[in-house]
Amino acid sequence: MINKTPIVLIGGGGHCRSCIDVIESTNKYIIEGIIDLKENIGKKILGYSVIGDDKDIEKLTKDGFCFHIAIGQIKTADKRIQINNILKQLNADQPTIISPLAYLSPHSRTGSGTIVMHHAFINANVLIGENCIINTKALIEHDSRIDNFCHISTSAVLNGNVIIKENVFIGSNATIFPNTTVNSGSIIGAGKTIQKDVMSGEVIR
Repeated sequence: MINKTPIVLIGGGGHCRSCIDVIESTNKYIIEGIIDLKENIGKKILGYSVIGDDKDIEKLTKDGFCFHIAIGQIKTADKRIQINNILKQLNADQPTIISPLAYLSPHSRTGSGTIVMHHAFINANVLIGENCIINTKALIEHDSRIDNFCHISTSAVLNGNVIIKENVFIGSNATIFPNTTVNSGSIIGAGKTIQKDVMSGEVIR
């Protein structure tokens, strides 16, 4: 019998549903419940109960649970960063979640709290920071770097030697050309092709 780790998800929106599917597929965790808005306590999401709000995180940490931040990220990672800071102060464990349907090169590294979703492909010598979302079918090519709190959306393509700095959103089906840097706080819209460096805070729709 496999000993599964009890985990609590933080955030009960649409991204949470995708996270549940990936976490279940790993067969490594028991989802004990979800932290969400106070008014949603008692509701169920894909069969899992909302068991508390942000104020309950400290007690759940003391009870020995680990956590995954299941809040989506489009315009900003501010809420994810805020929750991460709370978890760090409490020394709470945030495991890296890897779908068994994803490919992760043994020569790559992925930080705590990051989720790599179904059919994502992460090639050799890729470095991925903490609390990133590598969404379904995203392709991260060799020697690229993704810093903390980034969301690489569905079917986005990062070619070789790309650098994505903190708190960046890369939209679905976007393509980043090789040797390109996307600076912090930028938003790249769905389907965009990026052939030159992107300035901090720049929005390309």
